[in-house]
Amino acid sequence: MKRLFSIIIIIVFSQFQYLNAIADSDGEIEVSSKENNNKEVKDCFESVNRGIFAFNQGLDKIIFKPLSKGYRKLPQPVRSGTSNVLSNLGNVVTIPNNILQGQIKDAGINSFRLIVNSTLGIAGIFDVASYYGLKKRDKEDYGQTFGTWGVGEGCYFVLPVLGPTTVRDSVGSLVNVLGGDAWYNVTVANDTQYFNEADYYLSRVTSGIDFRAKNLESFNSLEKTSIDLYASIRSLYLQDRQRKIKNIDEETETMSDDDWEEID
Repeated sequence: MKRLFSIIIIIVFSQFQYLNAIADSDGEIEVSSKENNNKEVKDCFESVNRGIFAFNQGLDKIIFKPLSKGYRKLPQPVRSGTSNVLSNLGNVVTIPNNILQGQIKDAGINSFRLIVNSTLGIAGIFDVASYYGLKKRDKEDYGQTFGTWGVGEGCYFVLPVLGPTTVRDSVGSLVNVLGGDAWYNVTVANDTQYFNEADYYLSRVTSGIDFRAKNLESFNSLEKTSIDLYASIRSLYLQDRQRKIKNIDEETETMSDDDWEEID
């Protein structure tokens, strides 16, 4: 029972990486107001999703947003170091997905970044690798790999607390607990004297807060300009997942004012 509970918790916290999936390599969202997505959205449970979305918005207002504002009051070196550590940990998922997608060069660069930053960078606190010309590469995950292999995204749905995802991305997060995440393997799956479950959970929660803190202004702007916030978040998520899968280096685009008026 404890094992089953741990797996459920890990799947939930793993969804934080899909929140980061709508951000660039620095964890910040780039939003424009142009919509070019004519693809029909498979929002199979829209009425339920909207209810969960409203619940999440309430939680964000009373818990996550205040926490993020408090996090931003920490000294810049502390926040930068935290972001660097989280980014470094993310490479243990990105590297195998680079290989699975045939991105051998990126896999090599990310491997060297992981080694250099974990050693010379003191567990990733300092991004020494960038100083030596090994620049950050885009994050990759198992949901993106499935997409690259031609697996359809399936239904879009909203998870309590953690927000947007798809069937494909949720299955991708399941791969983490089945051995696809080295950080999970050394903390939860193999509880050692050096790392344990608490370390994994802490890193996932901190990742979510770090992401939210970096995007306070972006989300505030989206809330103020969106006639249908649910639809714009859905559009932002789905379009950016497609952009990541196709490795298109351009800004994420959300729905235009005209499209929002049609929905309204």
